[in-house]
Amino acid sequence: MPQHNHVEKHFMGSDFVRDIVIGMSDGLTVPFALAAGLSGAVDTTTLILTAGSAEIAAGSIAMGLGGYLAGKTDDEHYENELKREQLEVVEVPDREEEEVAEIFRGYGLEEEQVKSITSTMRKNPDQWVDFMMRFELGLEKQEPSRARNSAITIAISYIVGGLIPLMPYFFIHHPASALKVSVIVTLLALLVFGYVKGRFTGAKPWKSAIQTAVVGGLAAAVAFGLARLLS
Repeated sequence: MPQHNHVEKHFMGSDFVRDIVIGMSDGLTVPFALAAGLSGAVDTTTLILTAGSAEIAAGSIAMGLGGYLAGKTDDEHYENELKREQLEVVEVPDREEEEVAEIFRGYGLEEEQVKSITSTMRKNPDQWVDFMMRFELGLEKQEPSRARNSAITIAISYIVGGLIPLMPYFFIHHPASALKVSVIVTLLALLVFGYVKGRFTGAKPWKSAIQTAVVGGLAAAVAFGLARLLS
């Protein structure tokens, strides 16, 4: 009987893709809205490019800093919960053992099996604490460089996304004409971005592309409307 090698395909870069999505999504919509709002108020693209470039610089720094602080907050939260669990397995081991037992009972294990597992865990405090962190609290230790990498990824993604809707203004000097091209370029970028995101995350690429274009387009339209209203 022929045997087939079973290859499991799991996506392991969810944090990295999430950071790219955060950066690119805002980068594609906010500078676009700013440029679009200014397009009807000025006669030259020079001011639009200056304002857009300044917004991209400020936005990338702000977004990157936000990603860094979020990563640091997650690290601090993990460390605080780790210390609490380490203390509890020493001070109230019976209660912690019962919490482990409840988890495994939820998976349908027999009482004898549950007792065997909890007894083994009490002999290995480090593994016991690690189990409680993962399965009771749903927390996992992040890589030490996670906060820094998140900040860099979000900032770069924001810059790349922000430059896309501004590109037509570099080559077309009439704001209204540049805006029309910018709309098309931005929507195409959202479609491509959504398609690639779907390929990486395992979702249907074209469904992801359409969803991203619709959501991003609506966000850009709302931002554009507010920019026009206030300009």
